[in-house]
Amino acid sequence: MNTFKQPLTAEEEAYYLARCQEGDMEARNMLVEHNLRLVAHVAKKYQSPEHDTDDLISIGIIGLIKAVTTFDSTKNSRLATYAARCIENELLMMLRTRKKLTREVSMDEKIGTDQEGRELRLMDILESEPIDILEKLETQKNIRKMYQGLATVLSGRELQVISERYGLFGKKELTQREIAAKLGISRSYVSRIEKSALKKLRVCLETE
Repeated sequence: MNTFKQPLTAEEEAYYLARCQEGDMEARNMLVEHNLRLVAHVAKKYQSPEHDTDDLISIGIIGLIKAVTTFDSTKNSRLATYAARCIENELLMMLRTRKKLTREVSMDEKIGTDQEGRELRLMDILESEPIDILEKLETQKNIRKMYQGLATVLSGRELQVISERYGLFGKKELTQREIAAKLGISRSYVSRIEKSALKKLRVCLETE
């Protein structure tokens, strides 16, 4: 928490917002970096033994990036107020999705009968594969790095395309053609955006 940069002054924020709206990625990154304290503040509300703090921060940063790239100073008075809502919405969407995926299923649940008419339960057909703890930890580390990469190396459009292409953060998984129609661009352009984004994420995962 002590590494978070101090919030920008009103004048600095207005300056970087103007540059960000002109497509300046450095300005966008400045706005994100100086608002990370806000992400931590909002994520703190959802901390629990079931939810890893780093995961909450990573998801919250996605919401912050969306806020920075969609903020309209003519409709919203303060970036912080708008960003807090976007961050909270992203966290709630992630938590709802996770809840659906982790609904408990009883191992004694009856699922039918076998060829001889004997009752089958879920535990009868699930294989108990040994868990490689080191492999599991490595996978968790890569997932965390991927979320951080989504938040830091992708442009706003790349983030949108990847999120909708692969159904991330509760979004419906769409085809390239569907995304193209939604954004008003060609399918081939969507394909180029997707390839560029995936290349950036691969580099992020390979970088220690």
